Amino acid sequence: MQLILAQPRGFCAGVKRAIETVERALELFGKPVYVRHEIVHNTHVVNRLKEMGAIFIEELDEVPSGSVLIFSAHGVSQAIRKDAGTRQLKLFDATCPLVTKVHVEVAKNRKNGREIIVIGHKGHPEVEGTMGQADTGMYLVDGYSDIEQLKLDNPDALAYVSQTTLSVDDTAEIIHKLKTRFPSIVEPKQADICYATTNRQEAVKRLAEKASLIIVVGSRNSSNSNRLREIAEKNGAKAYMVDNAGQIDMAWLEGHNCIGITAGASAPEILVQEVVFLLQQHGGHSITEQEGLQENLSFPLPKGLK
Repeated sequence: MQLILAQPRGFCAGVKRAIETVERALELFGKPVYVRHEIVHNTHVVNRLKEMGAIFIEELDEVPSGSVLIFSAHGVSQAIRKDAGTRQLKLFDATCPLVTKVHVEVAKNRKNGREIIVIGHKGHPEVEGTMGQADTGMYLVDGYSDIEQLKLDNPDALAYVSQTTLSVDDTAEIIHKLKTRFPSIVEPKQADICYATTNRQEAVKRLAEKASLIIVVGSRNSSNSNRLREIAEKNGAKAYMVDNAGQIDMAWLEGHNCIGITAGASAPEILVQEVVFLLQQHGGHSITEQEGLQENLSFPLPKGLK
């Protein structure tokens, strides 16, 4: 049984920065350190940081006065940011800079009088944060049907942004439909779907050309990991998403001579290697790494933690 590892896979620059932000805060200020929402959507990462002394919360009133509070990589609304600023807290923002870029786009477009369509999944914390960058003039599109139901105050003064972890192909279709209905809609100068999401999706498409079964390492609340599983299936492979090697059902392997392995942008490499080790114990004798992009991007830690 041949095993092929996707390249690139696993941690992106924004995830690395977010995790290092929590680790550095714990090093400098001691435990506990409070984090609003899961710092990244990965069970292994969150549990490890809990063991180190991080406490994950959803409501700001759960944070004692004088504590260290970190915003997760997904970003927060302006209302939460202002609320946190009124409390006696030491704040650090681990929002991915590529999510911040989207927030800046929203602010500029609203300042110029444009309403904003946000393409994204309802209820996802990144989308909630982006929708919360303005009090009015924000509309969520989660699928094609939402486009037809849009009722805008000024369709001729309109822009769109998108969640950074969406399917590139699916989003392109939604954008096409938006442009068809609203020809004057303003698009971002650079695509909002981030480099890491795009690179991993392209890698899994190539992987599906060879592997009839693809295992995606990622947690169920990870948007970009879910998209990898969907894309693998759309490109002809059987695909499963697992948090760790212990969730693999050996029956999945039956009838497959070539298995691909990839990981979402918030999944650590140690979990990938545990999957590889398990598959080696069950007939995986040839291991190769797919040719692909080498990602060298890095983001500096927030001020006060460098």
